[in-house]
Amino acid sequence: MLAGTGPLALVQIDAHIDTWDNYFGGKYFHGTPFRRAVEEGLIDPRRMIQVGIRGPLYGSEDFEFHDQHGIEVARIETVKEQGTAWVAERFARLRGGPVYCSFDIDAVDPAFAPGTGTPEVGGLTSYEALVLVRALVGQSLVGADIVEVSPPYDGPGQQAALAAANVAYELLSLRAATQG
Repeated sequence: MLAGTGPLALVQIDAHIDTWDNYFGGKYFHGTPFRRAVEEGLIDPRRMIQVGIRGPLYGSEDFEFHDQHGIEVARIETVKEQGTAWVAERFARLRGGPVYCSFDIDAVDPAFAPGTGTPEVGGLTSYEALVLVRALVGQSLVGADIVEVSPPYDGPGQQAALAAANVAYELLSLRAATQG
């Protein structure tokens, strides 16, 4: 948490919820970080939006934490049916406070970004990913990450690396635009 800011809003663009209580028996694993961050008061769950979620779910209880804490989920079906402009409208409610963006490359369909250890078909196109990141313009973006890019799994054209580099560029541009 940044000094004097209080809990952050979070935009998580990802195929997986990453809010499980335990993942393969561990409380601190790549499937649990956002639950821990909510529990520790680092993220305000009522100002958290997960976008592009698909991937395996392990039971009906997977979304109980979301329901209890007010976390908004825009599953990939909704993103595809409603469009990126609808998602951008959802981001508008985060204005007025610090926002962190976590971008997992597995949010992008493996046809466009195969270089990840957790590919999930039916994801965002590269274009949709960039549009969603650009939709954060005007937010008080205080930080971001791009995770799970794995060059050994990438295609000969290095599609995932290229997509991640473009997302990084867009995030840095947003930060620069916010700073004036």
